Amino acid sequence: MAGMNLTRDEARERARLITVEDYRIELDLSGANADRASTFRSASTIRFRHAEPGPAATTFLDLVAPHVASVTLNGRALDPAEVYRGSRVWLTGLEATNEVTVDASCAYSRSGEGLHRFVDPADGRVYLYTQFEPADACRMYANFEQPDLKASFVFDITAPAGWHMSSNGTARERKRVVNGAARWVFAPTPRISTYITAVVAGPYQVERDLYSRELPDGTTLEIPLSALCRASLAEHFDADAIHEITKQGLDFFHERFDYPYPFGKYDQAFVPEYNLGAMENPGCVTLNEEYVFQSKVTDTAYEARACTILHEMAHMWFGDLVTMRWWDDLWLKESFAEFMGSYAQVEATAWKNAWISFANRRKAWAYRQDQQPTTHPIVATVNDLEDAKLNFDGITYAKGAAVLKQLVAYVGEEAFLEGARQYFKRHAFGNTTLTDLLDVLARTSGRDLAAWSRAWLETAQLNTLTIDEDTIVQSSASGYPQARPHRIAVGTYAVRTDGGRVVRTDRREVDLASQRTPFKFGTGDFHLLNDDDLTYAKLRLSTDQLAFLRERLSAFADPMARSLLWSALWNMTRDGELPGREFIAFVDRHAAAESQVGVVQNLLQQTETVLEFYLSPDAAQQAAGPAAAMAGRELAAAAPGSDHQLAWARGFAAIARSDADHTLLEALLDGSVSIDGLVVDADLRWTFLHALARGGRARQDDLDAQLVRDATAAGRRKHAGCMAARPTRDAKDAAWKLAVQSGDQPTDLLREVLFGFAATGGRPQLLRPFVEPYFAALDEVWKSRSIENASRIAALAFPSHVVEEATLDRADRWLDEDGHAPALRRLVLEARDDLRRALRARGAS
Repeated sequence: MAGMNLTRDEARERARLITVEDYRIELDLSGANADRASTFRSASTIRFRHAEPGPAATTFLDLVAPHVASVTLNGRALDPAEVYRGSRVWLTGLEATNEVTVDASCAYSRSGEGLHRFVDPADGRVYLYTQFEPADACRMYANFEQPDLKASFVFDITAPAGWHMSSNGTARERKRVVNGAARWVFAPTPRISTYITAVVAGPYQVERDLYSRELPDGTTLEIPLSALCRASLAEHFDADAIHEITKQGLDFFHERFDYPYPFGKYDQAFVPEYNLGAMENPGCVTLNEEYVFQSKVTDTAYEARACTILHEMAHMWFGDLVTMRWWDDLWLKESFAEFMGSYAQVEATAWKNAWISFANRRKAWAYRQDQQPTTHPIVATVNDLEDAKLNFDGITYAKGAAVLKQLVAYVGEEAFLEGARQYFKRHAFGNTTLTDLLDVLARTSGRDLAAWSRAWLETAQLNTLTIDEDTIVQSSASGYPQARPHRIAVGTYAVRTDGGRVVRTDRREVDLASQRTPFKFGTGDFHLLNDDDLTYAKLRLSTDQLAFLRERLSAFADPMARSLLWSALWNMTRDGELPGREFIAFVDRHAAAESQVGVVQNLLQQTETVLEFYLSPDAAQQAAGPAAAMAGRELAAAAPGSDHQLAWARGFAAIARSDADHTLLEALLDGSVSIDGLVVDADLRWTFLHALARGGRARQDDLDAQLVRDATAAGRRKHAGCMAARPTRDAKDAAWKLAVQSGDQPTDLLREVLFGFAATGGRPQLLRPFVEPYFAALDEVWKSRSIENASRIAALAFPSHVVEEATLDRADRWLDEDGHAPALRRLVLEARDDLRRALRARGAS
C-alpha cells in the first residue's frame, strides 16, 4: 500500500502543472468467464497539457498492474521496465500538449478495490463491477488519480456478447459479435474525476423505467432509469419500489437545487461482495446487493435503502458536478449527501420520521467517533491517501450532516438552499474548497460564517448540554471548545392526568453562545434540551430526570423525544455514568412500548454490547437471563408477522446464553415450536444457527446442512461466520488462519469470519491466545494486504473481547513502538479506546 500512497503535496504540485483533456480507455474483458481468470487488457490514451514544457518537464501516471506491455509518449516508445516503477509511470520531456498511451495487463480484484470479479455460486455466472474511491481507478487503467484533475472519459469495452454493459455514459454503439465477444463504445462523459468513473459488466437482470420532468424553460427533461441485480436474485428484486424512490428523489432535488441532473441516464447496479453501502458514480451508481432483500426485513431496512439511494443521488450535485479539490474537504460531498438523504426522505417519501432514525443510529456513530483520541475536525487534515481512506468515518458523514442540520437552523432553510443553487451554477464541473461554499452561504444568509466555521467545521469533539437550575450549561472534554454557537429548542413536558401520557406543553428556541446561558424554564414535569434534535450535542441527565424516566420514558408521546432520551441514556452508559445493568433495566421496562422499530433494533444491539463489553463475565451471565427473558416475552407478545416480532426474534437470538434459550432456538429451527406469524426463512435460520454455534449447540453437520439449503453467496458468508463462532480452539484457529494469515478475501466474507471469531458466548478466555499474535501480525498485514482487508483485520481482530488491563497494556506497548504506519496506528488507537471505555463501564457497574 505504501507504494500506492499519493501525498497532498504531490497532488498539489501535479495539479499546478497538468491539465487533463480526455481519456480513451480500452478494456478487453472477453476472457472474464474463463475459470480462474485473473487479468485483463487495459489500454489508456490520455491527452493532457503541461504548464512548463521542456526536456526536464516530468510528471507521473498512477497504475497498479502485474505487467505493462508498452508506454508511448507523443509518438515515442518508452521502455516499460524503466518508466514503470512501483505504482507510477514516469513521463519526461513533456511538451505543451501531450498524448500518452499505456497498454497493460491489470488484475481482477477479489477485495472490492478496482475491477472486482465475482462468480455466483448459485449458477456459476461471472459479474464485474468497479469501486475506485478514493484512488483505485489505477487498478483498472493508467491515469492521473486525484479529484482535481477532471477530464472527459470514453470507455471502449470488449466483453462476452450476452452481457449487459454499463458505464458513466450512454452506450453509443454496440459492434458485431466476433468469437463470442462484442464491443461497446460509450459516449464521452462530462468532465469528472477518476474516482467516480465506473464499469458494470455481466449477465445482470435489468429493469428499466423513464423519469420525465418539464423544466422552467418549457423543455422536457427525460432520464432513462435502469436497476440491475444478479440473475439469481431476480425473484427478490423489487425494482418498481427502487424506481419509485428514484423518481421521488429526482423531483425533490430538481425542485430544491434548480439545476437539471447533468449526467444523462441513471443506472443503479446492486452488486455482490461490496465494501460500501453505495457509490455515487454519475450515471452508474453501484449499491450493495444486501439491499436486495432475500428474506423478510423490517421497514427500517427499506428506510435505510431509500436513504442510501437519495444520499447517492444528492452526490450527483454535491460531489460529482462540484467536487472537492483534495480529500481534506471530503465533507463537501459526504456531509451534504448524508444530510440530504434524510432531508429528502422526510420531504419527498413515505418515511416522514427519517430524522428519528438519523438521531438514533447515525448520530450514535458520530458521537462514538468524535470522542475517540483520533477525533478530527470535519474539515480534516489529510496528508495522503491512507489518511483519506480512514476519514470516511462517522465525523465526515454523520457529524457533518448533523452540523449541516444545525446550519440550516442557524441561517434558515431557504438561505441554505439558495446558497446551494448558486454554488452549483458557479462551480459546475469544477473543484472547490471550504471557502467557496461559505462565501455563497454568507451572501445568501447575510450571516458571517467565519466564526461558525471555526467553531463547527475546524475544531473537533462535541459539547455536552446539561441543566443547572435556571441555566443551560455547555461543556466538553479537556482541550476542546467548551462552548459553540448552538441554536436549540427546549421542550417542556407534562404528565397528562387522563392516561399518564407525557406530552409537550411548551417549546422555545434559544441561541447558546457561551458555557452558561440563563434560561427561564416553563412549568412542567420534564425539560428536554435540544428538542427536535436541531444541534449536535450530547445530553447529560440529572438524577431527578433519570428517576422520572425510569417510570415514564415510554409514556412520552413524541417518538423524536423518546429517541433523544434513549440516545442520552446510551451515551451515559458508554461514558460510565449509568451502570450497564441500569441501561438494560430501562430497555426491559420501556422498549416494548416503542413504536419505532428501528429504535427497538438499536436498543437490542446496545443491550448486546452491554452484555459483551460493559459487564464482567459473571455479571453478564446474570444479566443475560433476564434480558433474554424480556426478548422472549416480547417476541411472544408481538403482533404476528409484524416488524416488531422480527426485531424481537433477532434480538432474542443475539442475547441468548442459557440452555433453555438455545433449546427454544433449536425448536424454532426444527419446527417443533412455532410462533404465529414468525417465518423462519433463510436469513433468520442463519441468525438462529449463529447463536447456537456461539453457544456450542450447533455441529458442523447442522451448519453444512443449512448451506446445502441456502447455497447462495450470502449463505456461504453466513456459514463461514457460524463456523468461526463455535467456541472451540480449533474453530478459532481456523478462522484466524482464514482471516489473518491468508491472502486478500472478499471484504464481506472477511467481516463475517471476524465477527464469528470474536463471538465467545461469554467465554473471553477463548480469545486470550490470540492477543499476542494480533500485535505480532499487524505490520505485515498492513504491508501485504489491500487497505480494505488490512483495515478490517486491524479493527475487527483487535482483542476487544478480552476486557482486561493486560490487553490494554499490550496495546499501549505496541503504540509506544516506532515504525508503524500512521493509518494503522489510528485504527489500533481507536480499538484501544473502546477497550478503555469498556473497562471504565465495568467499573461503573
